[in-house]
Amino acid sequence: MRSNTLFSLAALGAVVSGYDLPDNLRKIYDNHKPGSCKSALSGKSSTNAVFCGDIPNAIFLKSPNGYDNMDVDCDGADDKAGDCSNDPSGYGATAFKDTVSQYGIKDLNANIHPYVVFNEPPFFDAQKHGMKPLSVMAVVCNNQLWYGIWGDTNQEPTTGEASISLAKLCFPKEGLNGDKGHGPNDVLYIGFTGDGAVPGKNGAKWKASNTKEFEDSIKALGDKLVAGLPKQK
Repeated sequence: MRSNTLFSLAALGAVVSGYDLPDNLRKIYDNHKPGSCKSALSGKSSTNAVFCGDIPNAIFLKSPNGYDNMDVDCDGADDKAGDCSNDPSGYGATAFKDTVSQYGIKDLNANIHPYVVFNEPPFFDAQKHGMKPLSVMAVVCNNQLWYGIWGDTNQEPTTGEASISLAKLCFPKEGLNGDKGHGPNDVLYIGFTGDGAVPGKNGAKWKASNTKEFEDSIKALGDKLVAGLPKQK
């Protein structure tokens, strides 16, 4: 029997480090971190964060003098596999299962697909504000950039959630698992509005066997979206 550690290494596909932060994204991170959101799109979550519209054509999570934490989500296919084996609240399906099942897989796999959880009504309606399901997102964590997809939703006023595979990309030395997340509010989640952020059936390797394969498949689109963010002084 394989240990959880061995499973995780196989799922990550030997990913070692994230992408360097481009200048515009580094300045966005530094400039928006202090203070509060000026254009709040929601009320406050359990981590005191709001969905914020301060960046044109983007939505991000913002708490006072910070961003958000990273709780671990294990929903989807194989929701009890690997480091999700001790998840107390895992659910065997993601919100967009019906759509992703048209892409040749049963559902997203939290151990393979780096996805972010953004909220749905009644707390917040990301689609009403222009985000599309399964669109590419940018995540700044641990002074690195990773790409993920909007892969699941949460009806509660709980924010700052990501799949176990994305959590382990961001914080490989913290021993994160289905019952242990990253506490500090230093993770910047950026969702992009519009159809141009959606890779669709052929724009991502949905059948990837490990996280690196999937991450590599959405990098070009992610780079394009990040490059389109406004320049900062």
